[in-house]
Amino acid sequence: MVGALIGANLSVFMLWRVLAYPRFITDPHMVWVDMYLGGRLHTLLMSASSNVDPMFMRKHFMISLDNFTSGRLHTMLTSAFSHMNLKHLCNNMVGLYFFGSSIARTFGPGFLFQLYVTGALTGSVFYLAEKIFLAPRKEVFGGWKTPCLGASAAVNAIILLEIFLHPTKLLYLHLFIPVPAALVGVGLIGADLWRVKKGGSRVSGSSHLGGALVAAVAFAEIKGWI
Repeated sequence: MVGALIGANLSVFMLWRVLAYPRFITDPHMVWVDMYLGGRLHTLLMSASSNVDPMFMRKHFMISLDNFTSGRLHTMLTSAFSHMNLKHLCNNMVGLYFFGSSIARTFGPGFLFQLYVTGALTGSVFYLAEKIFLAPRKEVFGGWKTPCLGASAAVNAIILLEIFLHPTKLLYLHLFIPVPAALVGVGLIGADLWRVKKGGSRVSGSSHLGGALVAAVAFAEIKGWI
């Protein structure tokens, strides 16, 4: 299941490259691959990029008040498989791989998928709520119509559930700095609360907090508290 989720995220990332950024097709690496495949790849990509609305990805793979009020409710989930930036994608997929693998081994792939989807949807709800009630009514970045994308809410749910289950476990920040999991969890939640309070951040603290809520509820259910 971890591989399937990562594969879905990679596929949507490639859609962004092809449909939203046509210049990607002329990248030297893509040209080399195209030569290897005898020109068929170039034909396919050019056909796709020329026949699809340039706004297609923004309309169907980003969460925003405009998309929500326009009836594109599927963006509440599809946005959680969507990344435009390679660094953003890699950060989320690394977290998904390591923490998601642990969750899947313990509770099964179905549980992991449900946790991912629930975290994504709840994160979208929290994001929209922030834009409705807290964001300034300005047509600028951080304003109420600012769109959002990324698997962060879903991955946050997975990471925090693992932390709640094993608070004394050592996690290695940047692969070599040992930090107790509980401290990492406090840092993650605290940073997101600060982002919401401050406003205007390029990282959506509200959607992350939606993922945190899902992790807390899942943990309570596992413990039999609810």
